[in-house]
Parts: sequence; structure tokens; C-alpha cells
Amino acid sequence: MAHYALINSNNIVVQVITGVNETVTQIGIDGTSVGGSSEAWEQFYQNQPQHQGLTCKRTSYNDKIRKQYAGIGYTYDADADVFVAPKPFASWILDENYDWQPPIPMPVDGKIYAWFDENQQWIEVVEP
Repeated sequence: MAHYALINSNNIVVQVITGVNETVTQIGIDGTSVGGSSEAWEQFYQNQPQHQGLTCKRTSYNDKIRKQYAGIGYTYDADADVFVAPKPFASWILDENYDWQPPIPMPVDGKIYAWFDENQQWIEVVEP
């Protein structure tokens, strides 16, 4: 089973579908061959009437295809051929690996922290 992200004209993922593995080739009703590669299946799903106006790109749960598994609201960066998660906080910056980074690194002391963007700091989470 393979997964495919459907992307709108603003490069935003609007749907993720389960499809056929890229190595599978099927013969259509009209006798033509479909599939055999990721690109062929991307084109096949993109050409479906319900996906009109959308672009289709393969994505993978194991993060081996296009950086990370695409989710609804993710952005597709065509130049880098990667999916980028939505920005978690206004102050965070996208690094060269397409990961969001806080302006201040989280403390590494074995405690649990949460980021508070309003005051730009990590606050220790205390369990009840």
C-alpha cells in the first residue's frame, strides 16, 4: 500500500489517499497499462475527475520519500521536493533540513517543557 498527497495550487496538501504501490502495473478497461512507477501512479491519481486541479505526490510513513509523511495542511516545496509541516509557532524558523526550530533551544535536563510563544520561553510542565 502506498500513500499519495493531493496538493492545491498554493502547494498545500488538501488530502492524503491510500493507493497502489508504485511497482504495481495494472491493465485498464481500455487495455492500456497503468503504473509501474511512482510518477505513473501520481499521474493516474492526479488525472481522476475528483482530483481535478490538484497535483499528486507520493508520500511515505517511514519518512524516506520527500522528507516526511504529508498531512493535510502541510506545504509541498517543489524546489526541494519535500513536504514541510505547518509552522507550529509564529517565532519558529525553518532550518536547512526543513524542520521548524524555536528561537531558543529547549533545555536538555531530562524535564518536560512546553513552548510559550507569547513570552518566548520554555516552561517546565509539572505533572499533577
